[in-house]
Amino acid sequence: MPKKKFYISTPIYYPSASPHLGHAYCTTMTDVIARGKRMRGYDVFFVTGLDEHGMKIQKNAEAKGITPQQFVDEISERFLSLWKAMDIQYDDFIRTTQERHIKTVQKIFSKMLEKDDIYLSAYEGWYCVHEESFWTETQVGPEHLCPDCGRPVEKSSEEAYFYRCSKHVDSLLKFYDANPAFITPESRKNEMINTFIKPGLQDLCVSRTSFNWGIQVLENPKHVVYVWLDALTNYITTLGYLQEDDSRFQYFWNDPETEVVHVIGADITRFHTIYWPMFLESLGLREPNRVFVHGLLMMKDGKMSKSKGNAISAYPLIERYGVDAVRYYLVSEVPFGSDGTFTPEQFVMRVNQDLANNFGNLLNRTVSMIGKYFDGEIPAFSTGINPQDSEIDEMIARTIAAYEALNDDLKVTEAYAEVMNLVSRANKYIEETAPWALAKDPEKKEALASVMAHLARVLFVSAMLLKPIFVTKSDKVFDQLGLPSDKREYSFLSDAHLLDGIKVNKGEPLFPRLDAEAEEKAIAEMMAGPKEAVAA
Repeated sequence: MPKKKFYISTPIYYPSASPHLGHAYCTTMTDVIARGKRMRGYDVFFVTGLDEHGMKIQKNAEAKGITPQQFVDEISERFLSLWKAMDIQYDDFIRTTQERHIKTVQKIFSKMLEKDDIYLSAYEGWYCVHEESFWTETQVGPEHLCPDCGRPVEKSSEEAYFYRCSKHVDSLLKFYDANPAFITPESRKNEMINTFIKPGLQDLCVSRTSFNWGIQVLENPKHVVYVWLDALTNYITTLGYLQEDDSRFQYFWNDPETEVVHVIGADITRFHTIYWPMFLESLGLREPNRVFVHGLLMMKDGKMSKSKGNAISAYPLIERYGVDAVRYYLVSEVPFGSDGTFTPEQFVMRVNQDLANNFGNLLNRTVSMIGKYFDGEIPAFSTGINPQDSEIDEMIARTIAAYEALNDDLKVTEAYAEVMNLVSRANKYIEETAPWALAKDPEKKEALASVMAHLARVLFVSAMLLKPIFVTKSDKVFDQLGLPSDKREYSFLSDAHLLDGIKVNKGEPLFPRLDAEAEEKAIAEMMAGPKEAVAA
């Protein structure tokens, strides 16, 4: 039976400055989804990258006295370094300054010109450099402020190419009706229809002549392709669309059975859910299955932002607490799709309560008791001996089923909460069965053995389900359980006898408990540290 195919992307980030924890959040969530699918046997392609053109990049480079290419090359390395530190397992890192992307975008522009989906005209309106967007008089209001970022806009007039949005509006609305899960959460779809489409969607400006840091239009070289036609097409140029070798494109995108998911931030919803499906229709290509709009990771003073200077780097958190703790915090603290606020108190609480007290404590107690009561050998699995055994068995099965269903629906935070609920139930199971009391009665040896086997099984199942988050710690659990490397696979979840007779190896605490006061202070100091200066 052929593997199911899954294609997932982050937005391509704008490299105006170094990446921060907000970038790490989106990419980590996407990485966790991709790892989970791979673990379950899917053929996965996961892409991330950088959107490197535009006036803002050109101005930032000029301010530093270097070329735009030098500027983006330098920032690109910082993104790659962060993905390495976060253990992001991407399949491709696309940059819009790469030759493969440039040539494909030029071909795409030419195809749209030939179809008369793009036409030459002139634009006069209010332009926001920061958002790289044109706005009407009504949209900017009497104070002439960008409706997206609130910054002052400037009057701009220039010759430009436009994309005929009006030609595709009806088919877009039909697509929305036929695919209700396309935009998640659904409230975002209502926003797109009521705010942008119903009032009358204007044709989209897709070229500029007022700056030259971009991809030249072959038919009219004084024009460069405007950001969104350039940026959005990365999702197919990374796969080889219109390139000499397009086998990856044919295998993933052109197969209607492939599930295609874009994970994006709320500020670029309009471009991904209105213009991107239209562009794809122009090219005669399929649409994505889902555009998932995640929430923002906020600071107490608002959105984490490079230009606001309130962003926290992920590096000191990783160095102090380990990548697994940081990844777990990002997945568990903010329900995927909602906004959340980063605070030192919540970070320390997550590590202490969930990882040290709950998961780490279960591992430590279980391995210690197996060592003490059974000379380190995990007893053979049996069930129905203790009154709670069947409940644990049923909860394991329910957890696996819920985990798969929730992850498939991109309810990532809820999926991993189910796993931690199983861990909590196992800790309660210890208190209910009181192994220390069972060990005193020779006639209770079988009951004690069943408790140990059930606890070991919960640890294996939990560590396996958490493996997309715990890029190092799940294997530490398997090491302590004595599990051979060839048995550390998702396919063994259903084997209740997998651990029978295996010798455990007690190791270091998985997540040492933190001194809350000291660590909250340390994180607060990280947040107050010097910030990178960024041009608006």
